[in-house]
Amino acid sequence: MTALYRKYRPQDFDDVVGQEAVVRTLRNAIELGQLRQAYLFAGPRGTGKTSMARILAKAVNCEQGPTATPDKVCHACVAIANGSSLDVIEMDAASQRGIDDIREIRERVVLQPAEGRYKVYILDEAHQLTDAAWNALLKLIEEPPPHLIFVFCTTEMSKVLPTVRSRCQTFVFARPRLAELVRVLRRVCDAEGIEAPDAALALIARGARGSFRDAESTLDQLASATSNTIDVQSVLQLLGAVEEDALFRLCDAIVDGDTAGALVFIEELAEQGQDLGRLVTDLLEHLRHLLLVQHMGHVPDSLPVTDETRDRLREQANQLPEATVVRLCDLLAVALDDLRQGGDPRLPLELALVKVTRPGGDLSRESISFRLERLEAASGGFKVSPERLQGSEAAPTKPEQPAETIEATDPTLAAAQAQAAPPLALEQLQDAWQRTVLPAVQSRSIPVASLLGEARPTVLEDETLTLEFPATADFHRRQADEPKAIGAIRDALYEVTGRRLAVALTLGEPTEPDESESESPISEEALISLFKETFDAQEVEENR
Repeated sequence: MTALYRKYRPQDFDDVVGQEAVVRTLRNAIELGQLRQAYLFAGPRGTGKTSMARILAKAVNCEQGPTATPDKVCHACVAIANGSSLDVIEMDAASQRGIDDIREIRERVVLQPAEGRYKVYILDEAHQLTDAAWNALLKLIEEPPPHLIFVFCTTEMSKVLPTVRSRCQTFVFARPRLAELVRVLRRVCDAEGIEAPDAALALIARGARGSFRDAESTLDQLASATSNTIDVQSVLQLLGAVEEDALFRLCDAIVDGDTAGALVFIEELAEQGQDLGRLVTDLLEHLRHLLLVQHMGHVPDSLPVTDETRDRLREQANQLPEATVVRLCDLLAVALDDLRQGGDPRLPLELALVKVTRPGGDLSRESISFRLERLEAASGGFKVSPERLQGSEAAPTKPEQPAETIEATDPTLAAAQAQAAPPLALEQLQDAWQRTVLPAVQSRSIPVASLLGEARPTVLEDETLTLEFPATADFHRRQADEPKAIGAIRDALYEVTGRRLAVALTLGEPTEPDESESESPISEEALISLFKETFDAQEVEENR
């Protein structure tokens, strides 16, 4: 029996779905007599490139044509549809990719068409031709016989030589939308007597990821497995996909901060045989949809979701904080890396859910930043927290802008922040210097942090912090006095203290040796005695 994707392949321009721009251009070219000698069809797999090439061949060779509406019943149209036409030659460039194959083409194209008006060469996977083969074709593509048309189909247009692309009319085939895939699947189901609800067809279309062929092949497999009665559960079992309701339920648990509920739900999915690796990828895609809705203010038409899902996406995007979505995406990326390396994604997935629903249980630096962002969003206040000097070793969130930028653009805001901050004592900075400030500098610039290893805060006056270097470290002081280094130090101080502090670098006083501890030069006798005691040596007199 013929596979469904072959049986229901588009036979004319009216059957083509999702490629309106390509169809309109080719129709006009045929009707106006502006056919070109070479076309390049590029796009993802299963989007109709080869089918479009066959339709073009029918249009130019139909007994009623050239016409944009081939009758599909004449000898030429039937032969092209069956693949038996002598004038339409389909080649697989993956296996016929050498210069000898191209030489054979050059020898045959001079012959007149056997039945129709044009000889049409369709080369699938054209990007696999060798450079030598392309170069051998260049002259033929540019100046072919008047009865010759080339159609190159490729999934990787970047691999086609620029000299070839410049000689062809290029058409880029877009991935079809979810609604277009569902429409094609519904048409096949009606023709084949397959019972399937729209929800099941939407799942098949979502799993196809923009490929008509993949969607129809999946439908064919499901029809055989279910005796032409397809339901949502059978689609989920075959694809290993996650039902949209499960993704929304997980995110609802995150909105409620229900750690136990999220973990129990993961356990239920695992017991049902759900592929947790697929769950991670589907959840990441769902979070991407939420981010798009949050930033654009509406659900984009390009998202492959149904109308019912659009309403739920809009509702959940308003409930889930943007910072939480971004944090969960970062945490799920770890699970995705484990999955790519062959690991079990379950534990990283569960850890991600725990960390995002209970930030207090995570002591990482990123978690502290996340918690501070949530606190600031709730309070609406400035970033002022000198109490952090006494707290965890983990540094808090980075400032949104460097100190110089804010002071230059809005001095009033900088002054208001300084007044709003509680008093800051030098002793607090000295106590937190090694533990908190230097790590914050190191996160910005490791070389600057190494220069400050010998420095210490000595004076805090008029919002200016003086850092003192040892008298022997003048080179380090001068290196640290560069504008970029000072900027990194000031940003780190603002991160820790919430204050816009100026920084001054000084050298300490040189230390003088203590005269009371200075020792007189050692005598020869004492030196000899020291050698004897230390190395158990014996004095040997030289024989003269």
